[in-house]
Amino acid sequence: MSIRRAVAAATAIVALAGSAAGCGGDSAADARTLVYWASNQGPSLDFDRATLQPQLDEFEHVTGIHVQLEVVPWSDLLDRLMAATKDDDGPDVVNIGNTWSASLQATGAFVPFDGQTLDKVGGRDRFVPNALAAAGAAGTPPSAVPLYSLSYALYYNKRMFAEAGIANPPKTWDELVADGKKLTKPAKGQWGLAVEGANPAENAHHAFTFSQQYRGQWFGPGGDATFATEPNVAAIKRYVGLMADEHIVNPADAGYSKNESRADFASRKAAMLMWQAAGPSLQQAGLNADEYGVAPMPYLADPYTAGGVRINSMVAGINMAVYKHTRNRTGALEFVEFMTSDKEQIILNKAYGSLPSVRSAYSDAAFRTPEQEVLFQVLNSTAAPLPQVPEESQFETLVGTAMAELFADAAAGRPVTPESIRAKLSAAEGKL
Repeated sequence: MSIRRAVAAATAIVALAGSAAGCGGDSAADARTLVYWASNQGPSLDFDRATLQPQLDEFEHVTGIHVQLEVVPWSDLLDRLMAATKDDDGPDVVNIGNTWSASLQATGAFVPFDGQTLDKVGGRDRFVPNALAAAGAAGTPPSAVPLYSLSYALYYNKRMFAEAGIANPPKTWDELVADGKKLTKPAKGQWGLAVEGANPAENAHHAFTFSQQYRGQWFGPGGDATFATEPNVAAIKRYVGLMADEHIVNPADAGYSKNESRADFASRKAAMLMWQAAGPSLQQAGLNADEYGVAPMPYLADPYTAGGVRINSMVAGINMAVYKHTRNRTGALEFVEFMTSDKEQIILNKAYGSLPSVRSAYSDAAFRTPEQEVLFQVLNSTAAPLPQVPEESQFETLVGTAMAELFADAAAGRPVTPESIRAKLSAAEGKL
């Protein structure tokens, strides 16, 4: 018997001995423990446990509901979430990458946040619209609600830029390449840019953003995959080409998948980094806050941006979802309401350097720092949600893995050509 079932059974026995109360409905009154899978947001699992546990203790103090916490690494999270859709003894409440919302929604395993359910956690109008747009397929109730909001930005080392005679961060990819060449000094172990070449999710996120700038689509209006199109080939050529053609990325980055690029930036082995809310992690790694700057991600130079295609990030972030199999739906929704309250949004997003997902929390000065201002500007004006289609999670895995293979080719000195990219994308599309 699981811990959760044991606790529920013991509580039920006590309740029956005392009275007949608590026997009806969805047995919400009987299940006094919620199992919560949190995503790894900070520099380590221990950091997340230390950040979250005091808040979970506060929730228990207020409600009497104990929350059993497990922090799940990103490398395991999607597989475990999908497995739990078939397990009625799985977790009650989970964090999900917001790009997976439609894929997980399609399983039918999650409580839909229709109007009435949204009202139980504060109502639709509390949430940042762009964040809520990445919570499920269009025209359907969201399968989750936003918890932490994020966007990509370009982090750059001010001292390294000054030493190279570069006055300002790049605004276009051509400028980034030019700056990267000035900053790349392989003999000194210094590179212009760090990437996570073996990380499928990171690769897929950049594939989406670059494709948007080339006016590309990964799925057509009817939801059919359109992986091997010219805009998508050009987008991946541009991104992988930062290593393969421009040589401003260390070939060793082709094997990076666990935040090594962030560590290289923090240790001054790379002058630029494209990341989501990196500040707290960089500072914990020993990089002074005044040593790095934050700027919006670059765009393509004209004529590509003519016509208003100015997307430089996906709508990034973490959503919170409730499994239908929970034995305490009322308590689970109370927990979601607690975690999305102004107080908790301020505490947790401060700790992680992310942005609140509820409008009213922005009154706190912590979200008006230079870094937060850039992230907020991007999230609310130049970010787009990844396709909210059931196959989105497969897109991330298949296209992201194909790009990892292309990075491996680049690191080995094998040419990365439009033809080789198109072949990889066609093969990925065939696996859907």
